Amino acid sequence: MANADFEELVETFEFLDDWEDRYRHVIEMGKAMDPLEEAFRVPATKVDGCASQVWLVPQISDGVLTFRGASDAMIVQGLIAVLSALYNGQPVADILATDAPAELARLGLNDHLSAQRSNGLRAMVERIRETAAASES
Repeated sequence: MANADFEELVETFEFLDDWEDRYRHVIEMGKAMDPLEEAFRVPATKVDGCASQVWLVPQISDGVLTFRGASDAMIVQGLIAVLSALYNGQPVADILATDAPAELARLGLNDHLSAQRSNGLRAMVERIRETAAASES
C-alpha cells in the first residue's frame, strides 16, 4: 500500500468516472506545483527518455527523499505531481520497495498515456529509484 497522499489520489481517481476528468485533474495537479527555478533546469537534472523536457531535483535528508520537478508539457508536469504524491517524503527504503508500475496502474495511467509519455514516466521513476539506491550505498 502506498502513502496517504497517493491513496488520496487513488480515491479521487475512483470518484472521477471519465478518463478526461482524470486527465484534467492530473493537469491541475501539475499547475498547482511550485515552479522550478531556471537555475535547476540544467543538463544534470534533465531526465533522458522523455518526449518533452523534464527536470527532477531530488534531495535526501535523514533517509527521506523529496524532489521537485518541472516539464514544458502540462500533462507531464501533472505526472511529476503524481510521482510526488507517490514518493515525496518517503523513506528511501520504502521508495525502493514500492512497485511503481503496480501503484500507477491503480490510476489507470497505463491505458491512457501514449507510448512516449509512458516511456517518460518510466524514466522519471527510474531516476527517482536511482537516486534512492545511490543514497543507500
